[in-house]
Amino acid sequence: MKVKYALILLVTSLLFIGWTTSDTNWISEKHKGYTLLYTSIDKSNNKEYNQLIENGIQSVNTFFNSSYNKAFNVFIYPDRQSLDSVWQKDWKMPAFKSECWMVASGIATKLDMISPKLWDKQSCEHRYSETKQTQQLITHELIHIYHGQLNVSPDFSNIEGLDWFLEGLATFASGQCDTSRIAQVKKAIAENNIPGNLNDFWTGRIRYGLSGSMVMFIDHKYGREKLKELLPFNKKPEILSALKTTETELLNEWQKYILDL
Repeated sequence: MKVKYALILLVTSLLFIGWTTSDTNWISEKHKGYTLLYTSIDKSNNKEYNQLIENGIQSVNTFFNSSYNKAFNVFIYPDRQSLDSVWQKDWKMPAFKSECWMVASGIATKLDMISPKLWDKQSCEHRYSETKQTQQLITHELIHIYHGQLNVSPDFSNIEGLDWFLEGLATFASGQCDTSRIAQVKKAIAENNIPGNLNDFWTGRIRYGLSGSMVMFIDHKYGREKLKELLPFNKKPEILSALKTTETELLNEWQKYILDL
């Protein structure tokens, strides 16, 4: 999840506006490859949350057949207000208020998320009891971390025309590009109701399906190793050049692939 990707890489993960280590009793747990930080309200939840994180890390490692380049932090916030205060600083948007569906965000150095057991009350879309979807969402953000650690813009603040690739990769690799989303995309193609360019794939109601299915197609046609080679790029022409194709050719081949599924 990103908001125009106006993210700023933190000099240190523990400096916040209105949410600092000096006025918050963080509990810190060191794990292989990451540090989990949470507050006292989540003392009884840390084992469940660690399992979700470790499951996600394993999925990322399996998908890419490699591990993270460096360790990262996972912050579990006790409410939306505390998470918003962090995003306001990270994104340099002092008046920012998150939408009700926003519960987590990942960049190269960290994963921020509202305590998942609070999603039922603090989110309009996500339910902790929906275990598969909860795991996929956390895995989605962990994929952003993996991607950010390889990208020339680790916080994704300097990407151009690649929202579709950033979010499409996380959607596809996390398993969120499911049959329901593919069916929505097929319907949109059949009705000639799809964007005419990649820049607009990450817009509208079926943006996850559009973006995820495009990355699925790239993975299918060019292979997993080629897909991984695209992760450092931050501009659309770089990806098209690496694939030795044009945007029009890619869109046409993607449509045929999706309709044949």
